[in-house]
Order: sequence, then structure tokens, then C-alpha cells
Amino acid sequence: MLLLGNVLVAAVAALHIYFLVLEMFLWTKPLGLTTFRNSVEKATDSAVLAANQGLYNGFLAAGLIWGLVHGNPAFAFQIKTFFLLCVIVAGVYGAATVSRRILYVQATPAALALIQLWLA
Repeated sequence: MLLLGNVLVAAVAALHIYFLVLEMFLWTKPLGLTTFRNSVEKATDSAVLAANQGLYNGFLAAGLIWGLVHGNPAFAFQIKTFFLLCVIVAGVYGAATVSRRILYVQATPAALALIQLWLA
């Protein structure tokens, strides 16, 4: 059960690394434009904000990875719980303010990982 929880945490971390790449480096490129349904003009105007958002996603991924590699299981659990809750809150806020899609892409995987960790 713990292994599955950690696999899900790793998947959430990988998603946030992917978000970092999309937002920091591919925002104005075809993949970024398609993913975020932006025009070139809108993407160009918001590129600095997107890069900042990407950096925050990187911090979330780093925290989750820290939780995965920490040697103290009890503290590792606390780290993973904290960062998964941060991801969930960010996903719920994003769904309420930007697009409902964010709830499914960001918050749901984190919630599933958190539930699995708590069941382990």
C-alpha cells in the first residue's frame, strides 16, 4: 500500500515537473499554446507570469520528491502530506478561478495520492 502511495506521489511530482516545463519553456510554443488554449499574443503577453507559475510548480515537485527520499518515514509522510495538500488547494483554486479542467488534472491525482498514503 505504501509503495502504491509513493508511486502516486511520484506521478504527481512528475506532473508538476511537466507543468514547469510547459509554463517556463513551452508557453509560447505550439504545445504550450494548444495545452493552455492561448493565442500567440496572449501567451506572449503572459509569458513572465506563466514562468513564475511554472517555478511554483517546480517547488511543489521538489517538495514531493523531498518527501519521497527523506530517510525518516514519519517525517517523510508529513512532508508528502503537506505538499499534496498544497497541490490540492492550488488545484481547487485554479478550478474555481481559471478552468474546471485544473481540478481533474492537478487536484484529483494529488487527492488520490493523499488518500492512498493515509490508507497505507
